[in-house]
Amino acid sequence: MGLRFSVLASGSTGNSMVVTNGETKLLVDAGLSAKKVEQLLEERNVSGEELDAILVTHEHSDHIKGLGALARKYDLPIYANEKTWEALNKQIGEIAEANVKVMDTGSMIEFDSIQVESYAISHDAAEPVGYCFYEGDKKLSLATDLGYMSSKVKEQVLDSDVLILESNHDVEMLRMGKYPWNIKRRILSDIGHLSNEAAGDALSEILGGKTKRVYLAHLSQNHNLMDLARMTVENILEQNDITLNDGRLTLKDTYFDRPTEWDSLDEE
Repeated sequence: MGLRFSVLASGSTGNSMVVTNGETKLLVDAGLSAKKVEQLLEERNVSGEELDAILVTHEHSDHIKGLGALARKYDLPIYANEKTWEALNKQIGEIAEANVKVMDTGSMIEFDSIQVESYAISHDAAEPVGYCFYEGDKKLSLATDLGYMSSKVKEQVLDSDVLILESNHDVEMLRMGKYPWNIKRRILSDIGHLSNEAAGDALSEILGGKTKRVYLAHLSQNHNLMDLARMTVENILEQNDITLNDGRLTLKDTYFDRPTEWDSLDEE
């Protein structure tokens, strides 16, 4: 069947994603209530009983809200680095000792034929990470909650067949918005979130012939619009002579309230 995924939800109200090769099913983050995550999984014909593990990017509530309840209900191992575990312990309740799995940042583990590699990102959390998923010669990368796209992150996600990349806010919408200035400053900082412009600039540097689809993710409901995010990124790419929707590269949307369709990395 090959590597497939669905972004179950993406945005400030909650984030979760499922990755599978048909046999193994991995949940990445559980930032909505356990009931809501179950509902979103069911929309993609996956039940909680089928999950094999949960991978955690960091401890913010929009990534772990339903984590403890899901892990207890389905007796699921949770993978996170040590500093993230220290931050999680106060928030997710009792977890069976056998299900507490420490995955060092930068390490790679295997689930059946899926290899999962974590990598460090810049965000205001204990030790936040992104993930790359490999099966055979296919590569899927998740890069959200980025204050900025460092050279190391760019190198990490290079040559992905599919990339899920943060395009959180429009800078002018954020500056004109109702948030207090200290929150705006945090979002705009190197440990905050990636803007539409920064996403476009980063993509223009790393896109090569292998990448077929880029999903714009973690959009702010208050300071962004789906069409605006897509248009901004498209314009920057076109300025850098990267043509979209010509059969080789496509920008895709993610949603805060519904899952994306299954996407197979075997599809051209």
